[in-house]
Amino acid sequence: MTQIIYDSIIIGAGPAGLAAAIYNARDRMKTLLIDRFYPGGQIINTDRIENYPGYENISGADLADTMRKQAENFGAEFKTGTEVTKLEQLEDGNIKIICGKEEFISRSVILACGSDYKKLGVPGEDKFRNAGAGVSYCGTCDAPFFKGKKVVAVGGGNTAIEEAMHVANFASQLTLIHRRQEFRATTILVEQLMNKVKEPNTNIKLMLDSVVIAIEGDKKVERVLVRNVQTNIQQHVECDGVFIFVGTVPNTSFLKGFVDLSELGFVRCNDGFLRTKVKGVFVAGDCRMGAAMQLATAVGDGVNAAMMTKQYLRDPNWWTKPVSDKIMPCEW
Repeated sequence: MTQIIYDSIIIGAGPAGLAAAIYNARDRMKTLLIDRFYPGGQIINTDRIENYPGYENISGADLADTMRKQAENFGAEFKTGTEVTKLEQLEDGNIKIICGKEEFISRSVILACGSDYKKLGVPGEDKFRNAGAGVSYCGTCDAPFFKGKKVVAVGGGNTAIEEAMHVANFASQLTLIHRRQEFRATTILVEQLMNKVKEPNTNIKLMLDSVVIAIEGDKKVERVLVRNVQTNIQQHVECDGVFIFVGTVPNTSFLKGFVDLSELGFVRCNDGFLRTKVKGVFVAGDCRMGAAMQLATAVGDGVNAAMMTKQYLRDPNWWTKPVSDKIMPCEW
């Protein structure tokens, strides 16, 4: 049986992967999109999106389904429930994608495997994960939903401090819980936070040396149970929502030894054209270094990677050319 050779295989069916699939398939590339679960990525857990251009309000599941249908209408193929375990570059320059006992061959690959938010792993976290139920991992995305409400934020790094101060602009009261006495964030961010905490009539309260051990409520978040790590004393904090800012983990463990990864596991690339160190392999979305971790930017990355794929397939020598005006789309 003759082995099918795809023009483009996209690993990951989140917003970046779906956008890339739409563009590649529309350009008549033979395109396959592989995902270990089903199309949508993290956005399918969001019941209300208000910051994606063109939509005042749409659920993540509906947006993902619309993007999937667009890609399918242009001829993109989907292979869901399939986990990629390894990639290899063949002698002829093509890429072999290994999924357990299944193997696929492609002239090019777009890595759009995304990242997952680190969880607290406490009771109630998964139950209330949808923004409408009260647990969120993105202040930029969901802060407006909690305007005038009491919220809890968890974390002590740069992102936690920045996001918590952003959420505080909407909430009537924000309690920031951190497991240590000192924050890990940069000095200037900590100074900004403390200045806000010391303001008269501030709406930010700190609970240090403390951890959340449960998120409680009926149909929505109503309170969190907090334990002081020094005294072991437990207490409830009443709230309408919980923002968890303890980091992200890129879904790139299967790429070790194939492409360059950062210490945290994000894929390294040249930012201009999203090229990795492996010829023919691009990266897009939240799994790459420098990603903004937003829906709109992930989609933009997917489009960018698709455009670069088109040029690479047209002229393979383009890959080795340094970043310059001469290899930009305006010069193609």
